[in-house]
Amino acid sequence: MDRAPARGPAPAPSPSRDKILVVAEVLFARRGFAGVGMQEVADAAGLGKSSLFHHFRAKAQLYLAVIERVLESLEQRLASCLDAPGDAGMRLDRWLDGLIDALVEDPPAARLLLRALFEDDDFDAEAWPEGAAAQRRLEGILSGIGGLLRQGRARGEFRRVSTAHTIQSLIGATVYHFASGEFGEGLLGGPLLSAEAVARRKREVKALLQHGLAARASYEGEEPRWTS
Repeated sequence: MDRAPARGPAPAPSPSRDKILVVAEVLFARRGFAGVGMQEVADAAGLGKSSLFHHFRAKAQLYLAVIERVLESLEQRLASCLDAPGDAGMRLDRWLDGLIDALVEDPPAARLLLRALFEDDDFDAEAWPEGAAAQRRLEGILSGIGGLLRQGRARGEFRRVSTAHTIQSLIGATVYHFASGEFGEGLLGGPLLSAEAVARRKREVKALLQHGLAARASYEGEEPRWTS
């Protein structure tokens, strides 16, 4: 019986494709799906339009690939936070640190995610493999944090809150915050992404959650202390 030919290593990601995704993320975050043209993306990436269409057959495919890339990075990072040892409160702290750090390291991501989650777009995401992949990534993230909240309730560490409402609150306290741009900076009276502002955001969100979630908690100064 003839043997199947041995497969070589998977091809390396194309530098051109990666560059397209990076510049497209910035543009889509700034103006949304409808506000960006493929020629603009090609120009920003330093490519001809034919080269852009070699990698992405349509703007919808590119948009969904950008979202899937952002969600993939988040999913991997947040899963490692949930897998680490510790009680539910400790793991929630790490999850929040991971989410906030990821949004700070990729500034366009927060606004892109808000647009992707809440805006109506003129295409069928399910018609593209990238759309299905992005949906799976999002479901993985939501499943992970939802499972942690339910586990904390079952163990008596968290009070009996609504998982869905708590996730909504987490999205508002993190993703919206870093997507708020000039409005947020005006409200806070300073930059959103300075080291001091980011550290303060972590403390504020953790303190808010401690009082809102924990069955019993003590809070001293600005450092939340979870107790079971």
